[in-house]
Amino acid sequence: MKEAGVLAVWGLLLAWLLWSLWNLYRIPVGLRDGSWQRPLWWTRLWSVSLLVGCVAWVRGALSGGFDVGETCAYAHHQMYDSAYRAVHLAESQRLFPLHNKCNAEYDLVPAWVNPTVVNCAAFVLLATAVLLWFGVRRLTGRGASRIAVRRLGCVAPSPVTRR
Repeated sequence: MKEAGVLAVWGLLLAWLLWSLWNLYRIPVGLRDGSWQRPLWWTRLWSVSLLVGCVAWVRGALSGGFDVGETCAYAHHQMYDSAYRAVHLAESQRLFPLHNKCNAEYDLVPAWVNPTVVNCAAFVLLATAVLLWFGVRRLTGRGASRIAVRRLGCVAPSPVTRR
């Protein structure tokens, strides 16, 4: 049962990754053809931003490896200062901003990780606000049907829909 759950999670993550890769193509196309005015474009932006933000955060959170001392010494050729790590232990265990320092000068978390997480969170919040705005407009009756009537001009409804 546990294996089925792991396979299901991996399958969902793979589907999300493939959909987001497709959306990396569709988002710029949507900017050119005007589909940014539709909810699906904002859903694509939300999904890609969330995926990139999560991947950047995981990259930063796992930057130290299993043994930070060995990672500092062998992979990054930096001196590992255990006294500094002991004093600043809480800093390396926070969820955000991510830091995993070998010593006072060198951080194992790349410099691009924290700004990427912040920017992706801002895009997720923006896309969520716009999607909520689309939903409220649709519920209050000022949604797509009124826009379509405005674009088509005054069109008499058909006898079938007039009832």
